[in-house]
Amino acid sequence: MPNSCHVYLLRDGQRQVLTIPDEFALFSTEVLLRKEGNRLIIEPISSGSLLSLLATLEDITENFPDIDEGLSQFV
Repeated sequence: MPNSCHVYLLRDGQRQVLTIPDEFALFSTEVLLRKEGNRLIIEPISSGSLLSLLATLEDITENFPDIDEGLSQFV
């Protein structure tokens, strides 16, 4: 599969439309579109997956206790 291809943007009223070729087709009905500099990045959103839910959560900054501490006395 190629990494890139030349496509055209079409106008549909106030919106631009991008036709995605079959070799770049996504298996999702929803995507996340974001802009980084001059680049547009399109990422599929998998509905109901655990990974998509986890991606929305903030990082945990708390220090967790060492749950293995003191276990060696029972071995």
